[in-house]
Amino acid sequence: MDIFEIIRTRRSIRRFTEEPVPDEVIDRIIEAGIWAPSGLNNQPWKFAVIRDKELKEKLAGLTRYSATVLSADVLIAVFLDHSLSYDRTKDAQAIGACIQNMLLSIHSMGLGAVWLGQILENRDRVLQLVEGPEDFELMAVIALGHPASKGGEGSRREPEQSIFFRK
Repeated sequence: MDIFEIIRTRRSIRRFTEEPVPDEVIDRIIEAGIWAPSGLNNQPWKFAVIRDKELKEKLAGLTRYSATVLSADVLIAVFLDHSLSYDRTKDAQAIGACIQNMLLSIHSMGLGAVWLGQILENRDRVLQLVEGPEDFELMAVIALGHPASKGGEGSRREPEQSIFFRK
């Protein structure tokens, strides 16, 4: 698939098979994330890769999307490392680009994933569970694995409906 096709066909996948995702694939997904742009090339991201069943059960208790967390073969918690930060807005944008790179990479490999944000309500507890330092702030958890079903059809507004100024 070309990049535009990957962008247009990526969907949030919330149910996964039990087939494992190899560590080499996870490393490749994280590599895609770290190639995202960041202001001053500060690369403010850090990751926690979670496969442990007991830990996933604890994390599942911190979100209303517990079934997704438990179904995923792997969780990747994405953190902003404040010790590397120089501008909150730019660093948050960099983390978003990092996550998008990861999601597109996951889809291009025939895997499925979903970006979990609601778990941020318990960001401090997640940080404790993965034994992260105080300088780390949870920005998202990506649940991923082999999709149990295909994503639905997507729809978007036409570009002209989103462009408010053109001169």
